[in-house]
Amino acid sequence: MKILLVSPVRDPHKFTNKGILIPQLALFILQGLTPKKHEVKIVEEEYMELDYDEECDVVAISCLTSNAYRGYRIADAFREKGKIVVMGGIHPSLLPDEALEHADAVVIGEAEGVWEKILDDIESDKLQERYHEPNPDLDRYIPKDFSTLSKKRIYNLVPLQTSRGCPYDCDFCCVTDIFGKKIKLIPIQHVVRDIKESGGRNFIFLDDNIIGHKKYARELFTALIPLKIRWVGQSSISFANDIEMMKLAKQSGCKGLFIGLESVVESNNHQYTKLKSLEDTKRSIKKILRMGIIIQASVIFGFDDDTHETFRKTINFLRKNRISLASINALTPYPGTRVFEKFKEAGRLLHEKWEYYDHHTVVFQPKNMTPLELQIGKIIAKSAFSKIFSIAERIVGNLQMPVLYLAANMGYRKIAIAENRIMRKSGSHQLPENGNAADWQ
Repeated sequence: MKILLVSPVRDPHKFTNKGILIPQLALFILQGLTPKKHEVKIVEEEYMELDYDEECDVVAISCLTSNAYRGYRIADAFREKGKIVVMGGIHPSLLPDEALEHADAVVIGEAEGVWEKILDDIESDKLQERYHEPNPDLDRYIPKDFSTLSKKRIYNLVPLQTSRGCPYDCDFCCVTDIFGKKIKLIPIQHVVRDIKESGGRNFIFLDDNIIGHKKYARELFTALIPLKIRWVGQSSISFANDIEMMKLAKQSGCKGLFIGLESVVESNNHQYTKLKSLEDTKRSIKKILRMGIIIQASVIFGFDDDTHETFRKTINFLRKNRISLASINALTPYPGTRVFEKFKEAGRLLHEKWEYYDHHTVVFQPKNMTPLELQIGKIIAKSAFSKIFSIAERIVGNLQMPVLYLAANMGYRKIAIAENRIMRKSGSHQLPENGNAADWQ
């Protein structure tokens, strides 16, 4: 059979900034799981044009919530042409009934343990509607042909994964719904093999918390040291509690970590972060930066404790603590999370148009401000953090990697300027109280 693997763009008329795009590992896993007798082609719409006249027998679409509608349109178009469509990924896993309105079958959760069965069932005309393997075997090596990765990607990062699952179970996150609270580990020799066979030098680990299993993380970092690679990943801020592990990570090629601070307002801290106090957070940030590892902090606005003052306090905290980069987002109540159910029951969801469930757009009624005030406040906060004065001020804490720091910040500055420009053109220029970026110097 000829199999087409598709990762949809959110909007075919508006593409994501290539500097913040994360490569889609799921498609390469599916390709590696496919028996050699089948022919496979990968299409990432962010980089490639999708041909609806593509000669194929099966179309497999992996999507998130924000690009689910685009995925559904693609699925409908191929089904009209008589193709068999299988959908998977986070959104179809959380809402399989919805996905089945557009697909012949849905993979719920992970593909290992079900993809080959799906292909066998298609060939024997016994395709089922749902496939789910709650405990897939990750010990088996899955080859990945990264030679097809688009060369248009900035930083040219090769995607890898060493573990799945997260023990934190945050109200606003659906990771545990997909992968569970128990951390499942991929054998280190498989990770090393992926790195060697990829031929790459720059990698991104897609684990939700690369140090979730401390013993494994130490062994992994030790195994990476001889490979002389550069990598970025995601970690809890508890990373700073183990100096020896930080040293191993740095020696293994760690250049930066995406760390979820979520909220740095004292009233929110106990509920949404992984440390006991803001003082702990400050000390941990300092330790990581001193190790020469860039921090990209994840900050979320829109929690019920947030007020107009939260924007200013948050940006001041990030600047005073010399945070390298910040991903500044609006709280998004993704389907499948407890926040979604809570807001829906309280009638606080503005709509369920999935293309706007994207971290950037406010889709619910905040407690202490209007949706527009939250939207504008988030954009102005991002603009304030990205000002030239702020970038220059924060470089003091990032002198061990000044080139990477400046390049990344200038890239994020362009994104902030673009968002601000769109806001102004839309006429949404009334600022929330204490919201003027010029006052946050």
